[in-house]
Amino acid sequence: MARIILITGGSRSGKSTHAQHIAESISGTRTYIATCPHIDEEMTERIWKHREARESSCWQTIEETIDLAGALRKSKESQVILVDCLTLWINNILYEAGQRGESFNEEAIGSRCREVLNVCDGLPGTVIFVTNEVGMGIVPESPDSRIYRDIAGRCNQIIAGRADVVIFMISGLPLRIKGEKIE
Repeated sequence: MARIILITGGSRSGKSTHAQHIAESISGTRTYIATCPHIDEEMTERIWKHREARESSCWQTIEETIDLAGALRKSKESQVILVDCLTLWINNILYEAGQRGESFNEEAIGSRCREVLNVCDGLPGTVIFVTNEVGMGIVPESPDSRIYRDIAGRCNQIIAGRADVVIFMISGLPLRIKGEKIE
């Protein structure tokens, strides 16, 4: 059963950098599961910067926007798996459902999260999830934005409930919420 670490916080709070630091402090093979789609030139540039930051540390990268459980299964030989990030994964699922004219709700994300955690139960090593706290601001104006906020919040609660360690990032500083301290 994998040790699970969840790193959460606001945008640009240092989540990805901290997650990579933790991952690289653990010996063994590393896999980075990127959930961000190449949607425009600026986002592609961000993706390349993230790749460059991992180049010297022997990472295998899997780009998977929807089938997170499948990507985790493909990474079963890795000692460290870093998933960046759950909120983009949710965005991608919502977009895909919308393209098919289907709805997606908190119960559906609960099922997907449990599937992901079941895969983690069969993995060795450590799985680090990065996510955003999108519900800390004002109530969103549109129904779609409120649904996204609610689904992201439900996902975060489910993953945090199973996680061995939960870290909240604030202005680049880690605040341990649950579990042992990680240096």
